[in-house]
Amino acid sequence: MADNLQKYLDQLKKIGKGEDQTLDIAKTALLLAALEFPDIQLNNYINELNAMAADLTKEVGDCMTLIEHANAITNIVYKKYGFAGDINTYNNIENANLMRVIDRRKGLPVALGILVMHIGRLQGWKISGLNFPGHFLLRMTAFGEHIVLDPFDSCRILLPDDLQRILELTHGPKTSLQSEFIRKVSDRDVLIRLQNNIKIRALSEKNKARVSKTLLSMTLVAPKNVEFLAELALMEASEGNYKSAIDRLNNFIKKQKGSKDIIDIENLIMNLKRRLN
Repeated sequence: MADNLQKYLDQLKKIGKGEDQTLDIAKTALLLAALEFPDIQLNNYINELNAMAADLTKEVGDCMTLIEHANAITNIVYKKYGFAGDINTYNNIENANLMRVIDRRKGLPVALGILVMHIGRLQGWKISGLNFPGHFLLRMTAFGEHIVLDPFDSCRILLPDDLQRILELTHGPKTSLQSEFIRKVSDRDVLIRLQNNIKIRALSEKNKARVSKTLLSMTLVAPKNVEFLAELALMEASEGNYKSAIDRLNNFIKKQKGSKDIIDIENLIMNLKRRLN
């Protein structure tokens, strides 16, 4: 099990060093999930995703419109394979672990969205996550047009009025739809959003070990993000692991010499050293 865990950590570290905006998003999500279950074989899940993609290929057939493509996703992912948004136990931490989402056939919007992105991209389709606050959405583009899909609701096609209603439900009636909310985000951002859901739930459970593990995974996927690095270092320091926290911050300085956040990191190191003394 220890060997598997280190293997997964090394693979995530390699992914973090890449610059691509588009990743093998489902495989990366499964690697993140495997940090919780390192003794379970990933191939079983990858094979199931590939089977879903093959079924989607058959379902699409001669479809020639974007709406037909979206309907094909609904028919395969949600009707044939039985995936659904977990309405009843929404805050269950397993809803953000792609392994458990595949096992349970239900999950959070971002986890289901990653699944849809993966099998859709295997068809050659352009599908991305959106910068929509509070509720993860997808944008699919083809034939010179695009549509917005809700992976939590069987990939239902959303119109502007639908987007406004979702905003009001999650952020209050005075929130207005802004263009930045339907801006595409990188796959790395999508994966961070997935892990952030786990972190938030672990914090609510006061499970510090799981918070630290999740923050570590976030620093591997997004090694240039100072926010996660600082949060992890402070978490380690709160547990008395000052040396580990300081070493982690110094390692960031060595690897990210051109970062605009170096001064902030140096100040944090000084702060931790004062506490240590």
